[in-house]
Amino acid sequence: MNDSEKIKHYIDKQIRWKEQLKVLISVFSKTDLAQEFKWNAPMFTLNGELVAGIAGFKNHYSVWFHQGVFLKDTENKLLNAQEGKTKGLRQWRFKEGDTIETEILHKYIKEAIQNAKEGKKIVSSNTKKLHINGLLKDTFKKNKALTEAFKRLTPGKQREYAEYIQDAKREATKEVRIQKITPMILHGKGLNDKYKKS
Repeated sequence: MNDSEKIKHYIDKQIRWKEQLKVLISVFSKTDLAQEFKWNAPMFTLNGELVAGIAGFKNHYSVWFHQGVFLKDTENKLLNAQEGKTKGLRQWRFKEGDTIETEILHKYIKEAIQNAKEGKKIVSSNTKKLHINGLLKDTFKKNKALTEAFKRLTPGKQREYAEYIQDAKREATKEVRIQKITPMILHGKGLNDKYKKS
């Protein structure tokens, strides 16, 4: 499937937000941005540079701007979904019954495109070394296939798994979590992939 077919398939799979995501796609279609399908969601790029994306979740759907921190946000629509973690990305979140204000959205997209043309971006300084220790480290020593599958994951997915295990207070909880994530890692999935889909 090409990107257009993947996007159509993504929209068609939506249980709750199908019509709303179609509206968002139609707004993006009126811009110079190319439509691509990456990380299990529709993305919009300018000369290969990521500008924005859309996604449907369980209780909301959203438009996110990769370098949204530079948007003026005159209508006060954007939020930082992970305060203290996310530096550049900003999200416009919609819930059941919310109106998609297409003119305002188009204005935000135009500004994001202009910012991209001007090269405005926050470069991630996330050079934090990944530390695998304790029970997870022991598990990797015993399971070579799991270790190799883990190495093939993106650094972000590796970090999510490591933190998920380290955040558990009790050894018993860590063991349960390792049992849960082992098949996910072996299948090349990230800890939070299911939340990125419908």
